[in-house]
Amino acid sequence: MSKVIIIGSGLGGLSCGYILQKNGYDVTVLEQGVQIGGCLQCFSRRGAKFETGMHFIGSAAPGQTMDRVMRYLGLLDDVRLSALDESAYNTIALAGQQFRFPNGKDAFIEQMASYFPGEKDALHQYVNIINRIASASTLNSLTSEERDMAANTEYQMRSMNEVLDSLFSDQLLKNVLVGDLPLYSAELDKTPFSQHAFIMDFYNQSAFRVAGGSDAIAFSLARNIERMGGQVLARKKVVKVHCDDTKATGVETADEQLYPADYVISTIHPNRLLEMLDTKLIRPAFRTRINNIPQTAAGFAVYVKFKEQTMPYMNTNYYGYSGDTPWGCEHYTQAEWPKGFLYMHMCHADKAQWAQSGVILSYMNMEDVAQWQGTGIGRRGADYEDFKRRHAERLIAEVDKHQPGFAASIDSYYTSTPLTYLDYTGTEDGSMYGVAKDITLGAGGRVPYRTKVPNLLLAGQNVNSHGMMGVVVGTIVTCSELVPAAQIYQQIDNANR
Repeated sequence: MSKVIIIGSGLGGLSCGYILQKNGYDVTVLEQGVQIGGCLQCFSRRGAKFETGMHFIGSAAPGQTMDRVMRYLGLLDDVRLSALDESAYNTIALAGQQFRFPNGKDAFIEQMASYFPGEKDALHQYVNIINRIASASTLNSLTSEERDMAANTEYQMRSMNEVLDSLFSDQLLKNVLVGDLPLYSAELDKTPFSQHAFIMDFYNQSAFRVAGGSDAIAFSLARNIERMGGQVLARKKVVKVHCDDTKATGVETADEQLYPADYVISTIHPNRLLEMLDTKLIRPAFRTRINNIPQTAAGFAVYVKFKEQTMPYMNTNYYGYSGDTPWGCEHYTQAEWPKGFLYMHMCHADKAQWAQSGVILSYMNMEDVAQWQGTGIGRRGADYEDFKRRHAERLIAEVDKHQPGFAASIDSYYTSTPLTYLDYTGTEDGSMYGVAKDITLGAGGRVPYRTKVPNLLLAGQNVNSHGMMGVVVGTIVTCSELVPAAQIYQQIDNANR
């Protein structure tokens, strides 16, 4: 039985581990932290639970793509989903107005047309393009056959704003349609329209929070891997990938333990992996290219615990902007910050009446906290704590403008900065979503699944996309290097019969 070592226990590492263990490999997943899960991790403070990364998922209604994948991964027995408001899974607050995103293509067109009646024909074109792009995805169709290469290629090379400009004349509508761009840290003239289309299609089908916290996904996958004979080990920080002249031979952890391997799969940030690799098989030009790929923006988060029965549970994701556009919020002066935010409630139970906790997310650049880089968690000093307090209070005040009574309902709050993301996920510059998609870089801006070390493969959010669907797409592609893709898709199909 071939041994596979997987570095990182986020969704990418655990889903790779599940598929490979299921298909006859001997899998060991190694996690540097005390808790598995990567961006699936949750934490609790004073009886309230908080999500750190995976706040909601899409296409998980019975029979839809993510529902079928979750059934295959053995998640449906352990993970409880709570549907977001079908008439407003997203709410975009822009230019003094609020715009609701309903589930369902027809409902979405009708709702947008009620705001912008002169754009109804263009809205039909927009939805048709999204359908075409989404249908071209192998995972969307759950088949190993590519359906529409032309759509994939064209819209991977055209920016979001260029395509929207070609369809619509109303600037406010164009801004509303990209109002959820903090979900993927989109940038003007850079982010491909295909990424927008996949995300819009994914959540338009259906949208859910994970009741009780998304760490249930990580714990379920780990249990299933171990039930099949594999291992998931925490507090095992990989510090070196050992190679001979032709291949990787295993990994070494910080406690000087060696794990021999026939295959190594890294799901951590590629820059962190390169730091562990000392081999001539990886050429300097490749290292330079990977190290120079731009990253998505970093973020600041305020985790809020509410006073008991003071905040009605909000069953929508609320995107608020101080100006008339969601573009460019990552570029700010200190006087302008925050230019926008995403505000969500945590789902502690399905059909909750009152919220126990919530989170506010806003862009924050690493340079804002660079003076504390290299310091330890909890030991960054009074100036850092004061910095966080001041920014938290500004962000809370901004949300209170949109949601009067919000500030008064807060019992306590906790914060994270780009340094927190860096410490817990190892992303470059504390990036929220890792490597950025940039049409101006072409193939040079992509991280490959394969490396020049023939038995060293990559997976996770950096090689395809972040989020549950994006990571699982990457997982299937990576695992298909060891298990035929048609076999994996057949197993998904069998699990859903």
